[in-house]
Amino acid sequence: MHAVTFAAVFIALYVAHSLGDHWVQTSHQSAHKGRPGWFGRLADARHVATLTLTKLAVLIPAAALLELHLCVLGVVAGLGIDAVTHFWADRRTTLAWQAKVTGKGEFYRLGAPRAGYDDNPHIGTGAYALDQSFHHLWLLVAALLIATV
Repeated sequence: MHAVTFAAVFIALYVAHSLGDHWVQTSHQSAHKGRPGWFGRLADARHVATLTLTKLAVLIPAAALLELHLCVLGVVAGLGIDAVTHFWADRRTTLAWQAKVTGKGEFYRLGAPRAGYDDNPHIGTGAYALDQSFHHLWLLVAALLIATV
């Protein structure tokens, strides 16, 4: 039963993540969450709060409709670890540092606009790919916690 619950929870979280990270997140949050100091931290916290609420808003009806038996502690633990790691990565300097120390610094900078130019009008950058894959890893951990606690 854990495997079925895990699969359903992961799918719900994955879809909710995409919605929350791209549709629910405001332009202000996106533009400012990586800025230094409290201004950036607050923008990031607002993003993570709405993202987590989006995940909960998708997970609860999915669990009810699929008759999944989820423990409140598991949901809190799973969404909590997801929120903390999402906040950490979205501060931008943290994920850039991780890319650098793991030998992915060049990939992280792939597709970024050149200094003084806005010559990459799409979202397909190395930084974006590493950001999303980092979030997907923690969605997996969150789903495992939710399904097994």
